[in-house]
Amino acid sequence: MRVIRLQARQLRRFEDVSIEPSAGLNLITGGNGAGKTSLLEALHLMAYGRSFRGRVRDGLIRQGQSALEIFVEWEEGPAGDQAGARGASLGRRRAGLRHTGSDWTGRLDGRDVEQLGDLCAALAVVTFEPGSHALITGAAEHRRRYLDWGLFHVEHDFLAAWRRYARALKQRNALLKRRGGSGELEAWEHEMAAGGEVVTRQREAYLGALQSHVATLLEAWAPALGGISLEYQPGWRRDAVSLADALLLSRDRDLLAGYTSVGPHRADWRVDFSGLPGREALSRGQAKITALAAILGQGEHHAARRGEWPVVALDDLASELDRAHQARVLERLVGWGAQAFLTGTEAPPGMLDLGLTPTVFHVEHGLPERR
Repeated sequence: MRVIRLQARQLRRFEDVSIEPSAGLNLITGGNGAGKTSLLEALHLMAYGRSFRGRVRDGLIRQGQSALEIFVEWEEGPAGDQAGARGASLGRRRAGLRHTGSDWTGRLDGRDVEQLGDLCAALAVVTFEPGSHALITGAAEHRRRYLDWGLFHVEHDFLAAWRRYARALKQRNALLKRRGGSGELEAWEHEMAAGGEVVTRQREAYLGALQSHVATLLEAWAPALGGISLEYQPGWRRDAVSLADALLLSRDRDLLAGYTSVGPHRADWRVDFSGLPGREALSRGQAKITALAAILGQGEHHAARRGEWPVVALDDLASELDRAHQARVLERLVGWGAQAFLTGTEAPPGMLDLGLTPTVFHVEHGLPERR
């Protein structure tokens, strides 16, 4: 995927901002607080329905305005060497999103979109930013979201199963709170089991497919960590009982608690390192490198399955990685042929070490200027 135009209105400090990036490396520079990261937030918002800094209503809309608007135009086609001549076999797509913080409207390729997930599934973006280490050290919610985003893009039937499970979970929780009867609970438990078993199988298989990609990157970037294994934890004792039986066995406990305590919504995954005996804790730097390997490994898997790289967004790379790791990451991106957006107060030293010449946008006084 190659973004050819990105426009945002009423986004943080920007009244109306637009850039036309190149197909390779794009560097967004500017002073602290100039709005560099906001441009990456616009891309992320279109691809995920939220900013990596939080929800739209948490300060994303420009002060005094009622809504923000994002418009992205991009080309789709084979990645890297498969692409052939520039522009060959590329399809052009357009998406627009207006968000008030509570309500939204969207259009994709000239048509209204009813489900935000359908809009987000169109544009694939992987993002590494200062909070990305939470993927490894933070709450399980981050890791579930990581798996589900990848599956939305590579498994066509995943979204339907996930929605089926989420709807049934919501209904069962409502029944638990008002202490509904066993017949009603059983009906929704059947729905949860049907959707949840599919979600679980696909998550587990997807995590297994990601392992080789993540392990290869970590071997190059952090060899001291040793080999890795990614272990999926389904959210119930799947080795002992089915999801339907687990829901039945937990029913009395759940009625007392008022919520569902087992199932894919409680799932998690973990990384084990052979180079850290005794489950020694990761340092913050090691957690960042591991998170970056997971994010770019996911991008590499996406390219292998879909034939094109997702857009890569790297916020303030120079402050997150040392000079040697910056160079290794950038070298990989160039080799992959991925379109990448990087932010920083200046060009990352790793970029200079490799002699790379990115397209530069300098943000000043609320406007980006191409240099």
